Amino acid sequence: MSDRGVSDRAAVRVLERLRAVEWDGEWDDVLARVMSRRLLMREYLRRAGLWAQACSAGAAWPFFDVVEYVDPAFPPPTDEDAARIRGLLGRTIVISPVLRTLTGAVRLAEFRARRPDALPDLPDLYEPLLLFYERGGAFLQDHAGSLDLTGVQMRPGAPAGRAADIPLSSLDPALLDAVDAEGRITYYGAAERQGPALRRRVVRGVPYDEAFGREDGTGWEPAGRPLPASPEKAAEFGVVWLDEMEAAALIWAAMAGSCGTPPAR
Repeated sequence: MSDRGVSDRAAVRVLERLRAVEWDGEWDDVLARVMSRRLLMREYLRRAGLWAQACSAGAAWPFFDVVEYVDPAFPPPTDEDAARIRGLLGRTIVISPVLRTLTGAVRLAEFRARRPDALPDLPDLYEPLLLFYERGGAFLQDHAGSLDLTGVQMRPGAPAGRAADIPLSSLDPALLDAVDAEGRITYYGAAERQGPALRRRVVRGVPYDEAFGREDGTGWEPAGRPLPASPEKAAEFGVVWLDEMEAAALIWAAMAGSCGTPPAR
């Protein structure tokens, strides 16, 4: 079988995933996944920082077609392919960073199928962003660079800083589902930053103090203890504030401990 045939199939698989995205999804459905989408965007920005450093693509960071920097001579998309990728977005307003990453994801899949040895030994660049799209569609970026993820905003930061960020423990759907919840969430943990993950979730002014897997290693349950109303009060309650990536690591560890290590993506 020719390399071209293999690479075509790899690109088609990515296109099929993108074609299934609900780019104009329901607002409530997107909001229900706002926490996991923020984690996925953070993980994409971290990986993009690593790839930008490895491929001298810092000027194009964070949303770029990395194949242009891995191998500038690699054939660009044909007009037909470019139109097909543009057509994935349907009625959605075309956001240039989104379109660049769609093109990049398709081209990287094709490039990897043809020339895997030419790529740096780094985690897949676009997989977190593909999952982000699958869990609620596109994002917006304003003229100052801020990202609107639908329900939450964040600043991209800088490539070096993001490259040094805490990695997301897994891209498994079970972990992503576990971090999604209604309300304003603050995570806490024991002083030694070991399990279980604790969170205070405030829904319309009502606080819910919860622990992940305190009894059986799966799911959120009442914490059995009051948690701070703010990170500044953490020491008074004998806990420490956790970054959401640290909390995700504790959640994933609890999942692995309860039923063996779940399959990672």
